Amino acid sequence: MEADPILRSRILEMVPQRPPFRFIGEILELDEEHIVGAYRFRSDEYFYAGHFPGLPVTPGVILIETMAQTGVVAFGLYLNLLRGKAESPLEDPVTLFTLAEQVEFSGVVRPGELVRVTGRKVYFRGNQIKVACVMTRSDGDEVCSGTLAGKGVPRDKFTGEKRRNHATLVEGGSLQEEGL
Repeated sequence: MEADPILRSRILEMVPQRPPFRFIGEILELDEEHIVGAYRFRSDEYFYAGHFPGLPVTPGVILIETMAQTGVVAFGLYLNLLRGKAESPLEDPVTLFTLAEQVEFSGVVRPGELVRVTGRKVYFRGNQIKVACVMTRSDGDEVCSGTLAGKGVPRDKFTGEKRRNHATLVEGGSLQEEGL
């Protein structure tokens, strides 16, 4: 069943990333098998000043993050909503990125360019999702692709988790591990 514009807008608002690290501006299509999102890279994005001075290019890691926010986070939120899973309030999950494989770059994205991300479900089991993603420019030219995965964790479990080991900088500049 195709999600209507109201539901697509609701899912978009549920995506927890916020500026300056939000790279999904609109959800164009959404159903049980795929998602299509769009984002326009603004010329004032914080990373362009240093990547590369005088020749701004969107970093590959940001392109991967853009695919993940659409294909893993937004798509996973929608599939959880369809499933009716409510272990914690749906608006309050943290999606942890767990996998990027076979990522290939075939073009660059410059400031001002609009990209489209299409994600096709590989699997969605429990709280884990795996998606085949492709990013294209508005003219259809492919920029990058890959298989991405993530895991949804309720925010209270994520923030309440105790760290098992913690390294502390001690005198002399070395690290000492502490059990917590």
